[in-house]
Amino acid sequence: MNLFDIFLKGGILMWFILACSVIGLGVAIDRFLVIRRAKINVPAFLVRLRGLIKKKDISGAVSVCMEEKSPIANIVRKGLKKFRFGHDRVKEAIENAGRQEISKLEKGLSVLATIAGIAPLLGFLGTVTGMISAFMRIEDLAGTANPSDLAGGIWEALITTAFGLIVGIPALAFYNYLGSAVKRLVGDMETVANDVVDTVHDVSTGSEEVEDEIEIEI
Repeated sequence: MNLFDIFLKGGILMWFILACSVIGLGVAIDRFLVIRRAKINVPAFLVRLRGLIKKKDISGAVSVCMEEKSPIANIVRKGLKKFRFGHDRVKEAIENAGRQEISKLEKGLSVLATIAGIAPLLGFLGTVTGMISAFMRIEDLAGTANPSDLAGGIWEALITTAFGLIVGIPALAFYNYLGSAVKRLVGDMETVANDVVDTVHDVSTGSEEVEDEIEIEI
């Protein structure tokens, strides 16, 4: 008996579990690639931005953000485009863009979490219905039931539980891994956003020039 024959023995719920596995794998691969592309060298990125913003070369800073093509660069770019309207507008634009980028990064994770929970439950449901069918068969056989009848019905019923766990466990692992990766990206986004907002505020108020003058006098 090959794997496909075993699959068919599990009944109709096996097809639902298979659909969950396909969807979950697709979501996991898509999110993995998105998060991988979203990573940047944060310290180097900040150094370049600070230098350009302090020189008030906003177009240069926007160009740097365009080169990175990451969520972190996108939120900074949208904020810098409001530079001429003042510090508050820059901060507001960065916050709005940050919420949008976080929503994009988390897209599909709820589906993965649902699959991690529902696949084992579908397996248990298949086992319960399979056991009911097995005991109904035993009742029909009355006193002529033998151990092979019991064993056959039980192992067929347990197939769905096994497949449900095979799908659910990796889905849960991928969900936790991707969720942690998104949290780290969000932390980087907050670090960059706060640094850019502070730098823009210093440039707008001229506090940096004052600091430079104080350092010279000292």
